[in-house]
Amino acid sequence: MAVIYKDKDADLSALKGKTVAVLGYGSQGRHQALNMKDSGLKVIIGLRKGSKSCNTAECEGFEVYDIAEASKRADFIIMLIPDVNQAAVYKADIAPYLTKGKILGVSHGFNIQFGLVKPPKDVDVIMVAPKSPGVKVREEFLKGYGVPSLVAVYQDASKKGMKEVLAWAKAIGSTRPGVIETTFKEETETDIFGEQCVLVGGLMELIKTGFEVLTEKGYQPEVAYFEVCNEAKLIMDLIFEGGLEKMLKGVSDTAKYGGLAYGPKVIDEETKAKMFLVLDNITNGNFAEEWMSDPEASNRNLKALMEETAKHPIEKTGKQVRKLMGQER
Repeated sequence: MAVIYKDKDADLSALKGKTVAVLGYGSQGRHQALNMKDSGLKVIIGLRKGSKSCNTAECEGFEVYDIAEASKRADFIIMLIPDVNQAAVYKADIAPYLTKGKILGVSHGFNIQFGLVKPPKDVDVIMVAPKSPGVKVREEFLKGYGVPSLVAVYQDASKKGMKEVLAWAKAIGSTRPGVIETTFKEETETDIFGEQCVLVGGLMELIKTGFEVLTEKGYQPEVAYFEVCNEAKLIMDLIFEGGLEKMLKGVSDTAKYGGLAYGPKVIDEETKAKMFLVLDNITNGNFAEEWMSDPEASNRNLKALMEETAKHPIEKTGKQVRKLMGQER
C-alpha cells in the first residue's frame, strides 16, 4: 500500500529561517515559488543572465539573481530548469555552492537517477513532483486546496530529509489533498514511461492514426476530428472524475459494447510487448543517453519533430474546427 502524507503530517518549520532559491521561473518554477512565498517561506529566484522572466519575477515580489549567486545565497536550492539543461547548469553554477548542510530539490528525478547530476554526500537531496502542470499548482492553492504530489528523499545527510520534503510539499499546497511517498527511481521511470506510451506519445499517435484511417477512407476531416480528438477530452473528463466505471456509465450501450469488445483488438498483446520494450529502454539508461548526451543535437531533433507534427493534417483541421466553435481566433 502507498504511504500517503497529509497536512497534519507536515510542518513548515523544517524550512523556516532558510533561504529557498528556485532556479527557473517557468511553469513549475513560477507557481511553486509564488505558493512558497505565500506560505511564509523566504524565496529568491535564480535565472540565467538576460532571461525574459527576470522582470516578471521582480514584479511579483521576488529578489532575482543569476543562478550562481542565488545558489550561493540559498540554504535550499530547487532546480526547476529544463531537464536537458540541468547537468550543465549544475556543474557550472550550482555545484560550487552546494556546500555541506544545504538541500538540493528537484521536481523530476531524471538527472539524478541517471547520474547526470551527482550531488555531494553531505547534502540532502529531495523531490516534490506535482502531478499537474504548474499553473494548476497555483490555481488549486489559491482556492485553498492543492494538487497531489509524489515525494521522495534520495539522500538524507541531515536525517531531516522527510521533514524537509513534506514542508516543501505543504508550502505549495500538495499535502492538502495528500502526497505519496516514492523513490527517485520509481518517479523517474514511471513518469517517462507514461509520457512516451500513454499521455503524450501513445495518445497523440492513437488520435493521429484514427484521423488518418477515417480521412483516407473518404470521411470528412472535420467529422473525423470530432470523433477521434475533440471528444477525447470529454471521455478523459469522465475518467478523471470517476475512473473507467464512470466513463462507461456515461456513454451509450453501443459505445460500451464496441469499446470493450474491440478496444483490446487495437491495443493488444503486441502493443503491450512494445510498451515493455519502451520501459526497458528507459530503465537501462538508453533513453537518457539518447536525450541527454548532446543537448544541442537533442533540441534540434526535438524542433524537427515538433515541426513535423505541426504539418499533420489533423492540426490544420483542428484549427478550423476550433475557430468555428469559438475556441480559437
